Amino acid sequence: MTTDGGEVPLSLVVPVYNSANFIEANLTLALTFLDAYPGAELIVVDDCSRDETPAIVERLAAQDDRLRFLRNDVNRGKGFSVRRAMLEARGARRVFNDADFTYPIGNVANVLAALDAGADVAIACRVHDDSRYIVPAEFLPTLVTRHFMGRTFSFLAQLLLVGSVRDTQAGLKGFTADAADRIFARQTMNRFSFDLEVVVIARQLGLRIDEVGVEFRYCKEPSTVHFVRDTFKMLRDMLKIRLNVARGRYRDAKAEGGR
Repeated sequence: MTTDGGEVPLSLVVPVYNSANFIEANLTLALTFLDAYPGAELIVVDDCSRDETPAIVERLAAQDDRLRFLRNDVNRGKGFSVRRAMLEARGARRVFNDADFTYPIGNVANVLAALDAGADVAIACRVHDDSRYIVPAEFLPTLVTRHFMGRTFSFLAQLLLVGSVRDTQAGLKGFTADAADRIFARQTMNRFSFDLEVVVIARQLGLRIDEVGVEFRYCKEPSTVHFVRDTFKMLRDMLKIRLNVARGRYRDAKAEGGR
């Protein structure tokens, strides 16, 4: 599991939930990608799936000892799952990627390059000059609407919390071990707003954040009801994060294992 020096060079974290339709193929791709990083580990965190996801991951873990499988006792949210894995990871570099590989696995190399070039935190940026979208034609009308709403959210996030960081919500982010330990010991949001909180904490700690160009595959269409509902929840959470900043919670908190 480790290099000759005893250090795990990379921990790749994949949070999963009800992913049976695609998880075996994607984890196989991830393990193949890790062949280029001897000693790396793949950490899969299942958020109490109700389908065959746990059985599939357990079978793959039995076949490849690079795969570590964690399972939440109840459904706790993506933010909780990523935090748990990041604090249990052993890698000198720690990257999480969405299970559906909306950001294909090869993008992880771009994140690692940014970390190796001196970034403490490297995040995928869908509006980076080097990024490109792959979108089926039938999704284009709703993608335009959601892109506009996303840009509005990003404008508010930049204005209130993250300054020049243009894309806080991309599901591909990387950290040095020190940055991961410091950030996720302070991170509190358990659902989708955790991405924003992670970037805010990194800024509060004075860490270097680099944005990375990526390939983004828009391959699924969430319901409009869920999209609008989740957007309002994130705006509410934005205010909570802003209050935490004002109280000095992120800057002054001691590492407490993510509590």
